[in-house]
Amino acid sequence: MKKWLIMFGLSFALTACGSGEPETSENIEPPAEEEIPAEEATENDEVFEVAVIPSQTVGEMETGLNNLEAHLSEQLNREVKVESYPNYNAVVEAINYNHIDLAFLGPLTYVIAHEQSGAQAILTQEIDDSPYYYSYIITHQDNEWENLEGLLEDSADVNFAFASISSTSGHLMPGLHLRNLGYYDDETNHKFNQIQFAGSHDVVATLVKEKNVDAGAIDSAILNELMEQDKTLEESIKVLWESDKLYQYPWVVPAQMDEEEIKNIQEAFYEITDEEILRIFGGASKFVEADDAKYAEVLEAAREFNMLSLE
Repeated sequence: MKKWLIMFGLSFALTACGSGEPETSENIEPPAEEEIPAEEATENDEVFEVAVIPSQTVGEMETGLNNLEAHLSEQLNREVKVESYPNYNAVVEAINYNHIDLAFLGPLTYVIAHEQSGAQAILTQEIDDSPYYYSYIITHQDNEWENLEGLLEDSADVNFAFASISSTSGHLMPGLHLRNLGYYDDETNHKFNQIQFAGSHDVVATLVKEKNVDAGAIDSAILNELMEQDKTLEESIKVLWESDKLYQYPWVVPAQMDEEEIKNIQEAFYEITDEEILRIFGGASKFVEADDAKYAEVLEAAREFNMLSLE
């Protein structure tokens, strides 16, 4: 992949105990002694920097991200570098400090960045003509449970996998629901046999399919796209719980980006028809405009679940 980089040196890459995943998002505020710069000359940078969160493993996304890089380079008439960052929280720091020009974030990480630095959501994707998706809790078809209540009756024997601790559909929403039911607070305080963080949604699907865990939390759009690619997965998975609808993952720019550049970026995404690009963003049909108001419910959930530290 041309100019393909995996960034591992950012200071907000946090690690959950024993899982290799980041700790709670309340720990990713910029240091108190530093202020997020009011201005950075990103518009003068020779390279347009794009960061993408690891919603799937890097290998699954590589072709699409290569094609996105080429498309944006042509449409914006400048050199573009698309990078897959090691975790969600690294992207928050990068967008907060204007180290990048554009980021693809989960809703939770977006509201953290918006609260910390004023980062702006400007785009999202529609899937089957809808900009909404869901959090699922899934299990293997061979298991006897037909709903979440059945699973929870056997919770002491259940090995459960979340995606990333900073994932909206892979942790925040299902984790908050399980907490409200009295079964989960964090990785070490719960009523399951074992809790683990798989790192990405496709890994959760694989763990459930191969019966390495009994159940897991996953993004509905990613699961549906994985099933389209692998019919044996479709035959192996059943859904035990579905969240309320969530607004799709946003594309985000730093607070200081000017309106003309935002418009140019939006227009470039509206022109995307490449199937490899659309596939890796949940099997998107097109990209559409987004704004901060669409993520108010995620912000409230983050507050309730103590995943967000506000001034």
